[in-house]
Amino acid sequence: MNEFKTDSEYATLGAEFGSSFSEKAIRMAFIRKVYSILMVQLAITVGFICLFIYNESVRNYTAEHSEMIIVAIVMVFVLMIAMACCDNVRRTFPLNFICLFLFTFVESFLLGVAACAYEAEEVMWAAGICAFICLGLTAFAFQTKYDFTMMGGFLFVALLCFVIFGFLAIFLHDRIVQLVYACVGALIFSMYLVYDTQLLIGGHHKYSISPEEYIFAALNLYLDIINLFIYILQIIGSRN
Repeated sequence: MNEFKTDSEYATLGAEFGSSFSEKAIRMAFIRKVYSILMVQLAITVGFICLFIYNESVRNYTAEHSEMIIVAIVMVFVLMIAMACCDNVRRTFPLNFICLFLFTFVESFLLGVAACAYEAEEVMWAAGICAFICLGLTAFAFQTKYDFTMMGGFLFVALLCFVIFGFLAIFLHDRIVQLVYACVGALIFSMYLVYDTQLLIGGHHKYSISPEEYIFAALNLYLDIINLFIYILQIIGSRN
């Protein structure tokens, strides 16, 4: 048996190795880019929340101009739909960064307004718990052998049921129902965080997100984290 390889066979192996190395380098650069964007988004959000819970004049001004909240809500939905549904919006530079950070500023403003309903200590506890959970889930998503990218359909159905439950909870002014709603919400978005993180990682997972979609990936992770924060804050604040 001939154990020696021909030059063409070595060339094929070299091409495969080079291609694999190139894909891994591209994926790693993509992950670094997404998390860099995400860190800036979270820093902006933390800044807005601190501004609202520690600055009384900002709270009073917002309370006197409630139309700002309505405009912010409309802008959040318009920007989110535009980035989620329009490829050109999220792939065209610098339009994609403008839309993403405009969305981040408006969403951070709304989170700051919502945080005013809670004590500063409760907000800080919720932020700390959220950060701890996010770090743990991200580490789990990176090292686990289980593939959560195949759970997209299950998570969508769970989210749909959760939204219906939320509409019912509006009319049920019961503290236990509100607490259960917040716990279920925290669980769902914890699972979404693992799911979106593994889509970002790619590699051996069945599904992955394209490196061109760094804006969409950052948006998904940002929404997972802030929703998780909101429900943790509701759980902590449910005692009052």
